Amino acid sequence: MKILIFGASGSGTTTLGKEIEKITDFTHLDVDDYYWKKTELPFQEKIPLVLRNKSLKADFKKFENLVVSGSMVSWGKEWEQAFDLAIFIILENKERIERLKKRETERYGKKLLTDKNIQQNSKAFLEWANQYENPNFNGRSLKVHNDWIELLGCKVLKLDGRIELTEKVETVIKVIKTTGNTV
Repeated sequence: MKILIFGASGSGTTTLGKEIEKITDFTHLDVDDYYWKKTELPFQEKIPLVLRNKSLKADFKKFENLVVSGSMVSWGKEWEQAFDLAIFIILENKERIERLKKRETERYGKKLLTDKNIQQNSKAFLEWANQYENPNFNGRSLKVHNDWIELLGCKVLKLDGRIELTEKVETVIKVIKTTGNTV
């Protein structure tokens, strides 16, 4: 079974994917690991679409049970039919931004206070993430995700990002079991 977990930055997609991997036979892949080159400071240099798709497709084929976290809206039409289940996590903007600010502080530590480049990049990222609910924003947005859901060739489970992680995992496990897969 192939599962995709997506939503706005800070909604908890990666956290849920990692937790599902911990308690099941599913392997977790995060699309950020395919989207961004490994650099000293993370999230600085993008990998070209053709190369990221090639790498992800190779890993996608390796595992029978796979959970992928991250938005793949712009990765190509083939991904619209690649999953057996999609999980869309929705979280109110204010809470998401607070989570992201905390994550930025944990990720960069004191450099967030002293390094101008990191400060600028973090500010730009938070401003970008804050546009998610803006229907006129042409980046990753709630509108784009809702439109993409209509194109997906699988069941889409919508989860409230405010519920506890254990409850989210239990809900996902129940859905997996109803499809006839074991966990």
